[in-house]
Amino acid sequence: MIHPGVPAATTQPRKVTMYRNGSVYTAADPFATAMLIDGDTVAWVGSEQAATSIVDSSMEVIDLRGALLAPGFVDSHMHLTETGIASDSLQLAGVRSGRELLDAVAHAATALRPAGAVLGHGWDESTWWDRTFPTPEELERAAGGRKVYLARVDAHSALVSTSLASNAGLSGLDGYDGSAHVLRAAHTAARRAARQLPEAERRRYQELALREAAANGYVALAEMAAPHICSIEDLRMSASWNTGEMVLPEILPYWGELATSEEHAESILERLDVSVLGLAGDLNIDGSIGSRTAALSSDYADAPGHRGSLYLSVDQASRHIAACSGLGIQAGFHVIGDAGLKMALDAFDLAASEVGEQRVRAAAHRLEHVEMADAADLARLAKHSITVSAQPAFDAAWGGAGKLYEQRLGARGSTMNPFGSYYAAGVPVCFGSDSPVTPLRPWSSVRACLEHSNPDQRISARAAFLGHTRAGWRASKQRNPLLGQLVPGAPASFAVWEVEELMVQVADGRVQSWSTDPRARTPLLPALDSGSDPVCLQTVRDGQEVFASETLRS
Repeated sequence: MIHPGVPAATTQPRKVTMYRNGSVYTAADPFATAMLIDGDTVAWVGSEQAATSIVDSSMEVIDLRGALLAPGFVDSHMHLTETGIASDSLQLAGVRSGRELLDAVAHAATALRPAGAVLGHGWDESTWWDRTFPTPEELERAAGGRKVYLARVDAHSALVSTSLASNAGLSGLDGYDGSAHVLRAAHTAARRAARQLPEAERRRYQELALREAAANGYVALAEMAAPHICSIEDLRMSASWNTGEMVLPEILPYWGELATSEEHAESILERLDVSVLGLAGDLNIDGSIGSRTAALSSDYADAPGHRGSLYLSVDQASRHIAACSGLGIQAGFHVIGDAGLKMALDAFDLAASEVGEQRVRAAAHRLEHVEMADAADLARLAKHSITVSAQPAFDAAWGGAGKLYEQRLGARGSTMNPFGSYYAAGVPVCFGSDSPVTPLRPWSSVRACLEHSNPDQRISARAAFLGHTRAGWRASKQRNPLLGQLVPGAPASFAVWEVEELMVQVADGRVQSWSTDPRARTPLLPALDSGSDPVCLQTVRDGQEVFASETLRS
């Protein structure tokens, strides 16, 4: 039988699936235990008793066995090819000195084909007991004469060997002083030289990243491409997954190239030959805290006299914002330091004075990262309706006593990533990983919001979950208001999770005592206080399975 509210069958039969005997995270019914999918759409959510009356032989029935069914995650900032390359590279997060790094390079070099370069990712000298970098010559010797490119964890600097420096033409470039550590323009050139990969190899790396995302409950990924990171061909390849035969998480493509006028912006969009959501993303205003390239208003605590780098001027940024606002598309910038943010906000003020505040607000521009913001900054962000695309795992990795933020910034480190302040000030927020900088682990990101190193900036699990789901769709200006929800008529994009316990988790521990009371009528999320993440059993995008664990139907 067809339950009231379930669409009638069309002439083309569609797959109908009933999920039952679990918990469904939905605003339609906080006690829902079952959900019916008709084709690519959520047809019904409700109780186990009602599900029994709906089920018939035409449906696939999946017994959730207590699992949680929830909207699929959206990663609001990641790099597809970079993620795939990093996952297949030498992993350096565990090294604790330059000597250990050289040993790792030497070991990796023995497994490479004769002409292969040694690619590595993830070193962080702020955790080393000996922070002396190896020399280019030492890297060359350790690799047996092969080229070496080892990306820092933040992907804003790298260590390179003598031959790679020569091959990339680093001499004379900004950020190259003859040592192995390269930054700014020199880093961009080194990265490009190290990763000149054939199309088939780049496609393989992108598929690796997409499958990793699918296995972790993501249904969409915002690809933050930019000329200093990848080519236009790479962007086109990323976008092509949306229309390919393989069904994988959706790509939300952005291109971070500076426009000087509306006409120039139109020419960029035409040259791309791919439909992007905006000229936003990793268009860098500054760099990173770890590489000391984020633009600060006062000196780095561990580098007196040094305040980072600004890569754009107020005039350049304002022209870009005005051009995009005129076309009604999103502009955006990578900005981390407080001086970088104030420059960006000055640019928004200037653009608004030229094209009108309403046009700027209507374009729904975005800023990536925004790790340092004071009360005046928050008011200006809200004024222009700028979405902050933030990465909670940054605080988990680098926030707290003795960690990188404190090392680089001193007392200012406790003010980083002010999520609670963003919400209080009405600043739109969405969350992502910046993968490969931090892993594609969405529940760890939700936990990082709950356990922020600054208690004043903690937010509830529900707020963090919405920031990783509905807010991600809104930040990319998707037109369907039901995206990121599981209610009748919404797209069937969700994930199934094996969980130990469900509860409501808030930033204020005093609320925990009543938060699981059914009278609160609040949908429940996995308990994250154990330190382990829920296990993904299935990921579905628009009704099509993109990942399934062997245990799902066993």
